[in-house]
Amino acid sequence: MRMRWRFVLVAWLLAGAGTVHAQAPAPGEAPLRTYGLSLLGTPSLPANFKAFPYVNPDAPKGGEVALSAIGTFDSFNPFIVRGTPAADVLQVWDTLLKPNADEAETEYGLLAGVIELPADRMGVAFELRPEAKFNDGTPVTADDVAWTFNTLRDKGRPFYRQYYADIASVAVEGPRRVVFRFKSSTNRELPLIIGQMPVLPKHWWEGREFDHPLTDPPLGSGAYRVGRFEFGRTLTLERVPNVWSKDLPVMRGLDNFDTRRTEYFRDGTVALEAFKAGQIDFRQENVAKDWATAYDFPAVQKGLVKKELLTHRLPTGMQGFGMNTRRAIFNDVRVRHALALAFDFEWANANLFYGNYTRTSSYFSNSELASSGIPEGAELALLDKYRSQLPADVFTKPFQLPVTDGSGNNREQLRAALALLEAAGWKVRDRKLVDANGNPFSFEILLDQPAFERVALPYVQWLSRLGIEARVRTVDPAQFQRLIDSYDYDMIVVTLPQSESPGNEQSGFWTCDSAKQEGGDNLMGVCRPIIDDLVHQILASPNRAEQVTATRALDRALLAGWYVVPQWHLQSVRVAYWDIFGRPDRPVRTGLAFDSWWIDPAKSAAVATARRAGP
Repeated sequence: MRMRWRFVLVAWLLAGAGTVHAQAPAPGEAPLRTYGLSLLGTPSLPANFKAFPYVNPDAPKGGEVALSAIGTFDSFNPFIVRGTPAADVLQVWDTLLKPNADEAETEYGLLAGVIELPADRMGVAFELRPEAKFNDGTPVTADDVAWTFNTLRDKGRPFYRQYYADIASVAVEGPRRVVFRFKSSTNRELPLIIGQMPVLPKHWWEGREFDHPLTDPPLGSGAYRVGRFEFGRTLTLERVPNVWSKDLPVMRGLDNFDTRRTEYFRDGTVALEAFKAGQIDFRQENVAKDWATAYDFPAVQKGLVKKELLTHRLPTGMQGFGMNTRRAIFNDVRVRHALALAFDFEWANANLFYGNYTRTSSYFSNSELASSGIPEGAELALLDKYRSQLPADVFTKPFQLPVTDGSGNNREQLRAALALLEAAGWKVRDRKLVDANGNPFSFEILLDQPAFERVALPYVQWLSRLGIEARVRTVDPAQFQRLIDSYDYDMIVVTLPQSESPGNEQSGFWTCDSAKQEGGDNLMGVCRPIIDDLVHQILASPNRAEQVTATRALDRALLAGWYVVPQWHLQSVRVAYWDIFGRPDRPVRTGLAFDSWWIDPAKSAAVATARRAGP
């Protein structure tokens, strides 16, 4: 629900391509100079690859695509807490490296033509391509890279400081060579984290306040630049003619639209109607009811609008009702557990979602990092050190969420929830749940879109059977963002994405330091020594096996803490679009890679003719 402006999350063991073995050089060896990095082995593409395998390198350029966004925007600066940034504005800036959407945790040179890894693993150097230029013709220099890093760390959102905490210094060693030195060699994800840093033009930002919302169209080096816009209503990104990177292997076949126009809507229902009317060309559908019932309109029946499920092969992370433990009412884990027991997923899935979803029972769902069963072997040995800080059930019973008959009469689960609440000091008096002083159990569920009210309101009814007074309040996205940044809420819907290689982002999600930083990502206010320790174990894992062990242990500790009421996930991407596009035939690991699509002139003309003909 919340737009998170962050780098692509990458982690764990860094490795270089161009050698038989993926590891960085051993101590005493010469530095490894490479064109790409992978954390899970040798990159699959050779040094002379022509394009990513999921693209059409000869895709035609041209045309306009109309997209939609919910909410508003008042800034072109997505790197700071202040302001609401425009959708898609990150496409204005190039990064040092570019991920391959078809390959897990692997990146290849974009601005940087060469990556150099020292033998002691205490840093990384990037050598910029001599042809790299900002869109005003100014070369991209090592000084721009260093200035960007220092500025994001000092003035950017809190997670930049967390991501860069293990970087000791940055040094410019030539016009195109920049060197980052690390505080230790244990955090193996740092080269890729730095590689995902957008590089900003130092000369353009001189005289501007970086930590203030930006209202001038920014200068970048990317394939798109800001064109026509009206704050809060519309934004057009224009493809840059003859952009410096157009012939690079990592960019060939991508960014094919001449313009990307995003129209802003206050409500998802209005956005859907705009799509039906042909004002919007492409949308991802996140509402199961709409997917099942709202796409039976004439354009679909005539084949002018296509509706598809695109299967992906990605971890699905965790979505749920997140409880802000900064609020005293949620301090007790028994209370949080009780609130989770009250949610009847089976009823919701049958009656609201048409049976489309799978219940999420892990923070690392749909991946090998998810815990299951009871801890054994290396995982048991790791968790045994924290036995006194964990419930005994962690070691003796598999984690299980309640399963109801779907009738909506989840009495067994509510009785178990009431027993937990009574053990935590709450009692039912006059059909209201109160504490020892007679204060009612009352809280608010904060939402940023009306569509989720149909999920929250039944949950409120189930809670009322326990004597709990829960309320639902829906606010506009800008107000929601301000409340989130200041942690001024009781319960919200949280979405915690995960990658195949968890790393520094876990510090932002879970550690005590992150819980205190305004505008951070620790939305539930989690602060426990065991969690901090397990996050450190993940960051310091010397190999994949130990990373998996530490991540599964963290998963168990988080599940035992009941910080969220787990919801559901979908192993595919729902898309609907007017039939004006061409796209590669080959499926992609991410399910959707919209930047590889293009406007098909023949299809576009046919749809335009049909629209003119009317119903």
